[in-house]
Amino acid sequence: VQLQASGGGLVQAGGSLRLSCAASGRTFSSYAMGWFRQAPGKEREFVAAISWSGGSTYYADSVKGRFTISRDYDKNTVYLQMNSLRPEDTAVYYCAGGSLGTGPWDYYYWGQGTLVTVSS
Repeated sequence: VQLQASGGGLVQAGGSLRLSCAASGRTFSSYAMGWFRQAPGKEREFVAAISWSGGSTYYADSVKGRFTISRDYDKNTVYLQMNSLRPEDTAVYYCAGGSLGTGPWDYYYWGQGTLVTVSS
């Protein structure tokens, strides 16, 4: 599975962005999908995850109520809708595919990352 993340950019605090992660291959529906982020000088951290069926979703406390993860099986794409963005959300965002979990070790496939910058 190859993953291609897109949708990052510069946005003012309080604004919104939607990240997309397009997956190649026919096994997209077999994997849980997750989003992680890494800010400069910090470790990669969990943001959100969705089960292979789409029936279960998980969020980091820091984004709960502001971010929504979803997936489209027809388009082999997973999305991260980000609302009420804050400067502390600034990071490179990575999508990943694998087992459902909140640790990077749960995921086998990784996209290249897309930069989100939130200005105050």
